Amino acid sequence: MPVTRQVKFFRNGRNQAVRIPRELEFAAEEGVMWREGNRLIIEPAKKPTLLEVLARLEPIDEEFPEIDDPPPDPVEI
Repeated sequence: MPVTRQVKFFRNGRNQAVRIPRELEFAAEEGVMWREGNRLIIEPAKKPTLLEVLARLEPIDEEFPEIDDPPPDPVEI
């Protein structure tokens, strides 16, 4: 059976807030919240993968200059 606790809402400036009891804490710094009817759902925010970050980047529309890139000098070991 899931852990449940009755909590009280309070005001923090212009925001409504609730203290999350220790046994229900998230091990995250950020979260996402949304409402479904009378339910308020809070989840830890998932960190985007590198592919998700790259997919959001705009294409670069500029020409890159040619770079002189000779092979490295031989090294004797």
